[in-house]
Amino acid sequence: MSKKTASAAPAASPAADDAVSRFETSLKELESIVARMERGDLPLEESLTLFERGMVLTRECRSSLDHAELRVKNLLEAQRGADDAAV
Repeated sequence: MSKKTASAAPAASPAADDAVSRFETSLKELESIVARMERGDLPLEESLTLFERGMVLTRECRSSLDHAELRVKNLLEAQRGADDAAV
């Protein structure tokens, strides 16, 4: 019979892992778009298409960061509540 060992930090949920992965993928794509546009050698139509895609990616990244911030606030509030209850 094997014993389970407890890790120092709880494992992230698959949904959280997926959200982080989506954020990182979106951010990398956005960085690539910015680099291509900064070169200044793209035709106008391609620049506009990339700009539109960049705006979509920016909204997605901002939303992910807002969601992460909310999660952190909720965790901190829960910890404060637990600390207050222990006193």
